[in-house]
This record gives sequence, C-alpha cells and structure tokens, in this order.
Amino acid sequence: MKRAGRPPIYGILAEFEDRERLLEAAQTASGAGYRALDAYTPLPVEGLSDAIGFHHTRLPWVVFTGAALGALGGFGMQLYASAVHYPLNIGGRPLNSWPAFIPITFELTVLGASLFAVFGLLALNGLPTPYHPLFNVDRFEFASREALFLCIKSKDPKFDRAATRRFLEGLRPHEVSEVEW
Repeated sequence: MKRAGRPPIYGILAEFEDRERLLEAAQTASGAGYRALDAYTPLPVEGLSDAIGFHHTRLPWVVFTGAALGALGGFGMQLYASAVHYPLNIGGRPLNSWPAFIPITFELTVLGASLFAVFGLLALNGLPTPYHPLFNVDRFEFASREALFLCIKSKDPKFDRAATRRFLEGLRPHEVSEVEW
C-alpha cells in the first residue's frame, strides 16, 4: 500500500556472508555516492561506522545542555532562596555565599546530564520503535545472530529502485531484498 509523501519502498537490503565483504560493500556504496546507508550486524565490525558515514553524534551536546541546565537550575534555586526569597544573615556572611551552593549545584549538574543522556539517546535513536519496515524481510530475524546486512534507504537522493538493486547485486551479496513499508 502506497502512502502519501513516502517513497513506495523503505529501501533495498543486501545480506552478506562475512564481515570483510560487508565492510567492502559499505565502502563501495559510500564511494559510489550513497549517503542514506545503514548496516545491521550481530557483532561490531571495525571501520563499518566510518564506511557508512556515521562520523558524529549530537549526544555530547545534548548531555552538555542537560548538565548546564542542571547547574544553572541548582545554583539559581539556591541563590534565589537564600538571597531573595528567604534571606538570612548567618554569621555576617553575604547572602550569596556561593561555596555553600557547590554540592547541590554539582548534584543537579550530574542529574541533568544523566536525564538528558538517557532521554536524548532514546530520542536520537528514534526509540521506542514498535514497528520497523526491516522486520518485513524474512531473513532479517537473523540480524541479531549471524547475518550481516547493508541497507540503502529510498530517501537517498541517488536512490533508484532498479539501479540500486543492480548496484547491490554487483557487490556479491548472499541475497538482495526490497524492504516494503
């Protein structure tokens, strides 16, 4: 069934028998100009993330933002409480005695960074994903055990259904499948 605004298929999936062939296929596809690539393996493959163009992530910035908000929130709450809302003159110290604020500020910095890391990781990975089109491919159930897959997504500007299929078949895969939505 074709949905409005979506390409007719999710992509084309090629299954490879060993890691070297998958890595070589990913490098060849990247070198040919395909940018919307994804690989699925049961074990890490050295160099595969570079081959499919996965060079950076936004997660460090998300965690930094959480830490900064936690630090500013913790410090700001204490400053507001002790200097504005309920000022107490204790032993002649200034109302904004910042060394006393450090433990709470540190704890809220860690809490903010941790929460942003967890929820940022889920959001950036698109989780939870109760349905993914790759689950429509029969052999994909072996991706977590023994099979190695390379997928060229249809959203790739260079994607052409027939040409991409021929390209993947030329990389000597075990099998090539079209992934339906």
